[in-house]
Amino acid sequence: MEGHYAVIGLGAMGYGMASNLRKNIPLSSTLFVYDVDRAVCDKFKIEFSGHGPIETNESIKETVEYAHVLVSSLPSLGAVRDVYLDGATGVLAARPNPNRLIVETSTMETSSATEVAQKLAEAKAGYYVDAPVSGGPPGAAAGTLSFMIGHAKPELSDLMSLRLQRLLTIMGNPKKLFWCGKLGTGLAAKISNNYIACTVFIAVAEAMAIGVRSGIDGKLLRDIINSSSGQTAIGDIVTFIPKDQLLGPNGFPVHIMVKDIALGVNAAELVDVAPKMALTALEIWKQAEEVPEIIAQDGIFHA
Repeated sequence: MEGHYAVIGLGAMGYGMASNLRKNIPLSSTLFVYDVDRAVCDKFKIEFSGHGPIETNESIKETVEYAHVLVSSLPSLGAVRDVYLDGATGVLAARPNPNRLIVETSTMETSSATEVAQKLAEAKAGYYVDAPVSGGPPGAAAGTLSFMIGHAKPELSDLMSLRLQRLLTIMGNPKKLFWCGKLGTGLAAKISNNYIACTVFIAVAEAMAIGVRSGIDGKLLRDIINSSSGQTAIGDIVTFIPKDQLLGPNGFPVHIMVKDIALGVNAAELVDVAPKMALTALEIWKQAEEVPEIIAQDGIFHA
């Protein structure tokens, strides 16, 4: 399929995506991995080296140097800029390869993706595509992610698009590869989806509070809503946790929710849409960051 591969960022999403790459790429291909947490790199190598060669590296430059394909999953715009645009230790410092396929799966501003892609192209460092994901860590581990891709649909005359399609099929559901068009449109789609999710989550919570405080059994109310016009994907995944069991290992970092809804506000303003719901939601999520139970659980929100 390709030569060698690299994955930068072995967090909740990157670890699963990297595991599916190593399981499905040729045995002759080396998978180079990098994360700021060296222990997680060592863990990954021990767990998956039975599927083929894995090398961990001390720097991003070394990780990318011989890779023909690079996938990154990073927690913030700052991390994206450090990984890609640092001329001493980042991707820009690696040996040039204009045919290197680079897929960035994080969620960030569309303007930042454009900037990164332009600078990589100018340095002949690779062909950059925004392809944010949906499906969470379970989907990453199972290889069933949805990808929102800032690229036109694959065509036989476009070798890069065919390479991209084959790569994403390894990590995602082939029926859920959404080809959104030009660079940045994958991110626009992801931000639009997150805009809805972040605001609807609040509406579901408030509606449930109204019903329960009015005397309706919570589980009954959830069944009623999910069988009626108030049904939402967010409502489907909300579960009831007794107050004394509120804190646990699973949940969603509130600071990520704040980041996602803030991106929605910014994207709306760029295209002259008044983000009235998102502005209210942003303030509510910011307040949630200050809730003592959430602070005690390292900022994890449990629904």
